[in-house]
Amino acid sequence: MIYFDNSATTAIYPQVLDTYIKTSQRIIGNPSSLHELGNQAYRLLEQARKQIAELLAVDTGEIFFTSGGTEGDNWIMKGTAIEKQAFGKHIIISGIEHPAVSETAAQLEKLGFELSVLPVDERGFVRVEELRALIRKETILVSVMAVNNEIGTIQPIKAISEVLEEFPTIHFHVDAVQAIGKVSKEDWLTSRVDFAVFSAHKFHGPKGVGFIYWKKGRKLAPLLTGGGQEENQRSGTENIAGIVATARALRLYIEKNQEREGRVEQLRDYLLEQLSGYTNVRLFSESTTDFAPHIVCFALPGIRGEVMVHALEEKQIFISTTSACSSRKKTVGSTLHAMRIPEGEASAAVRISLDESNTLAEVEQFMIIFNQLHKKFLKING
Repeated sequence: MIYFDNSATTAIYPQVLDTYIKTSQRIIGNPSSLHELGNQAYRLLEQARKQIAELLAVDTGEIFFTSGGTEGDNWIMKGTAIEKQAFGKHIIISGIEHPAVSETAAQLEKLGFELSVLPVDERGFVRVEELRALIRKETILVSVMAVNNEIGTIQPIKAISEVLEEFPTIHFHVDAVQAIGKVSKEDWLTSRVDFAVFSAHKFHGPKGVGFIYWKKGRKLAPLLTGGGQEENQRSGTENIAGIVATARALRLYIEKNQEREGRVEQLRDYLLEQLSGYTNVRLFSESTTDFAPHIVCFALPGIRGEVMVHALEEKQIFISTTSACSSRKKTVGSTLHAMRIPEGEASAAVRISLDESNTLAEVEQFMIIFNQLHKKFLKING
């Protein structure tokens, strides 16, 4: 089996699974309980929080645990809307955001908030020069992802941060789910970023766990109320085993990527070079420093993305259409639409997403199989 769908989810590290199991078995207390079993759970919770904060070089009090990226994006957007609606109801998002952001923005729009969409250029990068014109006196939030999950563009968070320095009351939210451990932190966690979102299963941690970075001094209304957990900001009994496993997964992931620096990028570059040899293959990702090292998006026009996915699956090679969250809905990725890619090419797009565990042998095997499928599809299409 060749697994090339790591942007959708990664396999949990064996050491992390071991941590999860042992913590589940040994730590039975609720961290909110006053007795010693509760204290044990609470100490582990805070230790994990500290470890993650140190890995991100932020304050321990700026890390809050969630169930994953979708909850984090919803919390920041809706929490900002609730908290700041007295000051304005205008929100700006980019045209290439994950559905957790774009659909949340659409929901807020139905509730009376105004939405502006920051456009992207033909390569999939937001047009920073147009941001200033979109900002109004009533703007309360700007949301731009760090790394696009469909084609891998590293968005110009530094440049956006410079613009927003002139507007200190606006919340700046960054979905960093695809960035952490893959792209230099300095490129997406600037001093102007107020909130950032992360999901454990993207870096070999357990599913259903995540966290947000929440800059001190910023205000956000709780999305979940009731029990008072997470400093009364995110109620619900904490998933101690998942949180402890997440902290370990993040440390291991960063260490492994540092040990194998450049390896994933080399695999991506090889794939792009090989695919560029086909005259009828359209590449949407690039072998440049402003594209993430782990994502290759391409299309064979005339062959729908899901057809290519299932044809490769029969050979035990697993990739996806442009977004796992769009795949089962059979919708075309928002990024390609925002780039104004023709429908025939956009519907044919597929995504390979690599990991440090992938090998050159797997990439070479993929190209052998792809060449066979390419010939087959050429005959079918005449």
